[in-house]
Amino acid sequence: MAGAPERPGEFELIARYFAPIAGAGGLGLVDDAGLLRPAHGYQTVVTTDALVAGVHFFADDPAASVARKALAVNLSDLAAKGARPEGFVLSLALPHGWTEAWLADFAQGLARIAGEGACPLIGGDTVSTPGPLILSITAFGGVPAGRMVPRSGAKPGDVILVSGTIGDGALGLKVHGPAKPGWVARLSEDDRRFLADRYLHPRPRLALAAALQLHASAAMDVSDGLVGDLAKLLRASKAGAEIDLDRVPLSAAARAAIMADPALAELAWTGGDDYEILCTASEREYLSLIAAAEVAGVTLAAIGRVTGDEGAVNYRETGRARSFAQGSFAHF
Repeated sequence: MAGAPERPGEFELIARYFAPIAGAGGLGLVDDAGLLRPAHGYQTVVTTDALVAGVHFFADDPAASVARKALAVNLSDLAAKGARPEGFVLSLALPHGWTEAWLADFAQGLARIAGEGACPLIGGDTVSTPGPLILSITAFGGVPAGRMVPRSGAKPGDVILVSGTIGDGALGLKVHGPAKPGWVARLSEDDRRFLADRYLHPRPRLALAAALQLHASAAMDVSDGLVGDLAKLLRASKAGAEIDLDRVPLSAAARAAIMADPALAELAWTGGDDYEILCTASEREYLSLIAAAEVAGVTLAAIGRVTGDEGAVNYRETGRARSFAQGSFAHF
């Protein structure tokens, strides 16, 4: 029986697959560190996310899709802070049995999203593991000094807004997963494809960063569910809110899924994986924020207002109060 094909060692692996996509700050990926040069008058914003096979993605997901998601979720965090991407580092723990074909597809997908986000690779580490595939990305962004948009800036009377559409990621996970619920079969092929793509390939709202810098009082991305992430923003801001769920934007595919199974509305509002931007702006600024977002090609919908009733969030659907058993995805 023929033996397994010989695979490159660590240094050859880095030179072959990752050095070609590194930026100038990566120093050719031959040094022990990368180099960032923040522009004068700018501050550095740092964010990190770890992804584990079987937890954040399916082990047999396309390698290029895994790579895209790993960097996109970090770019989403930078966008929510109003930051421009500057670079990222990658830690990759490859399980026994990895193949060069998988790694080539991974590197290709990583190069594509790095190019789209203007966020070059500047360093990292590659190791082997007896466990599942694990990858961690730390991304760096720049923002004018004092202009980062925090979670903690929402004030009573501010308008609460969200970008894009909500629920596609959580519904897409169900469509893409191996154990498909009955309602999936009642969707059109186009709707199934759309939802699965939204789960597999997050679209960080980097185009919104400048508008948030100028007009938003608070912002974060929606990664763990709109309801749960709103609670985090309000907790940081020591505020409450009133939300009209009928104004939460849904895609045509999400509406079709909810028509097939009305119970899915709660999943759409709490399920996560949307990577849209949740933000607040004052009464004076929110229309300018919506207009600036539109110029940038991003839609923003006003869904409620911040109140001074700290910790209290009143949700209404078709004029009636609504509550949730679980507000968001949680690891622990």
